[in-house]
Amino acid sequence: MITHDEGLGSHRLRKRTCVRVLFGINVGLSRQVPEAGRPLRVGQFRGVDNQPGLGRLAQPERDASFHYKRLGQRAAIVAAGPAANFAFAIIVLTVLFMTFGQPYTPAEVGQVQPGSAAEQGGIRAGDVILSIDGQAVARFEDVQQAVRMNPGVAMAIAVRRDAKTLTLQVAPARTEVTDRFGNRYEIGLLGIARSGMEYIKRDPVTALYQAVGETWNLSASTLQAMWQMVKGTRTTDELGGPLRIAQMSGEVARGGIAPILTFMALLSVSLGLINLFPVPILDGGHLLFYAAEAIRGKPLGQKAQEYGFRIGLALVLTLMVFTTWNDLVHIGIRGWFKL
Repeated sequence: MITHDEGLGSHRLRKRTCVRVLFGINVGLSRQVPEAGRPLRVGQFRGVDNQPGLGRLAQPERDASFHYKRLGQRAAIVAAGPAANFAFAIIVLTVLFMTFGQPYTPAEVGQVQPGSAAEQGGIRAGDVILSIDGQAVARFEDVQQAVRMNPGVAMAIAVRRDAKTLTLQVAPARTEVTDRFGNRYEIGLLGIARSGMEYIKRDPVTALYQAVGETWNLSASTLQAMWQMVKGTRTTDELGGPLRIAQMSGEVARGGIAPILTFMALLSVSLGLINLFPVPILDGGHLLFYAAEAIRGKPLGQKAQEYGFRIGLALVLTLMVFTTWNDLVHIGIRGWFKL
């Protein structure tokens, strides 16, 4: 469904800009222009001046061809795919908040565990957390999200206590946890408990507004986690591929419709972000080439584009192999070789 939604975004924009698909494209397969009868090599860029056969198109077909559209139209069509992923996540979350409700807990500390990072940092029961590192906090769930992503990192936490505002420096404790899917990863914990929890059903306008904010938070958290992996402060064992997604889908389905909708939104956001990465062969790579074309006033050279797409294909395939290996390790493939 998520893949279909992404393609639907580009398809609808192609129709609005009067673009007709003259031939299909599949990565790794030979692509052929019927009018020319000459196949393109794998990784060859699909530019106007670089693609054999496009010059032989009849005028009506040329007018409807993607390659002859203005640069802005081509960029919009490419960007419509990832945009549809984010739009899909927003719609799903909007429906979820309207029907099942949005988790909402005031950012008030109900309990502080003895010896915890919170106690050492001066947080007390009854404190209302106002902001973390300058970012306003509205819900206890916002506190959890910010703290989990920063294990061992000192954070400036502003709290309201007895009508006074205090700023405390607290470093969440590094804690390794195992979720119900068997995934092990490191998070930050303050050692505080909320005062209560409730689900609030939103009206359509508020639900949409909250869904946009939640989609933004999911995107920011995902990018932050990826950057931490690049820096080496977060393990890459958390990266999962199709096997782990299938496993998690089965587990989530047992929890009912609400967890399924949440999982769908998370996957859609992740797919949209990945497609926007500036890697040739992904949508972000196409947009990067279009940006270079806008600056130079003409497309990049054929060789540069071709090598770029080959490198991009190699990176994507490497990531697929790596995540699949992570999945196999997760389900215990190492034990098979020891038998």
